[in-house]
Amino acid sequence: MTGVDPDRLDDQQLMKELETIHRTRHDTLLYGSNDALRAHNERMAQLEGEYLRRNPRRPVAAGRTREGARERGSGESATPTPPGT
Repeated sequence: MTGVDPDRLDDQQLMKELETIHRTRHDTLLYGSNDALRAHNERMAQLEGEYLRRNPRRPVAAGRTREGARERGSGESATPTPPGT
């Protein structure tokens, strides 16, 4: 495994790692070797899995569900609205 075990990262470090890996995803897919893509997939799965473990009740935008995608043409945002706004 490359990098620090995700369960040893604090929340801020985990978010920074996730932002970095998502930012580099496209180039890795287009230009990385098979080994680089495999390593990227594994690391992304580890980081995302840890994020989901820590945030089981994360906000889910209605537009990002199957039903919401069907209604997306009605002008609804795909970004969740924070409670109370």
